[in-house]
Amino acid sequence: MSTELEVKITDIVGSPSCINPEEGKKVFQVIAKALRAKHQVTISLGNIEDLTSRFLNSAIGQLYGEFYEEELRAKLKVVNANQDDLALLKRVVERAKEYFKNPEPFEKASREVLGDSDE
Repeated sequence: MSTELEVKITDIVGSPSCINPEEGKKVFQVIAKALRAKHQVTISLGNIEDLTSRFLNSAIGQLYGEFYEEELRAKLKVVNANQDDLALLKRVVERAKEYFKNPEPFEKASREVLGDSDE
């Protein structure tokens, strides 16, 4: 029997400003630990004033590298989010799913943009 855990993003970050990817990693660690323990996780985006894709990539997107999409769909729920934050989260999740399915094209493009190409 799994229990439900509510993760209030602003409680972990300690601020209504969710922009720093390092803070997102803290959120990821809390959520991943709960998922590994087979808990249902409700993620509250309430009281957030600033939210960036970089933060969400670290906090939520990285989950797709460790857990199956079906498991995340079944175990995660998002509450208290406004429409803009939900739209941003949806874009982050779609990109994360694409990336973790086949990271090589993303990494190659990044190397080319940064001038680190092996060619």
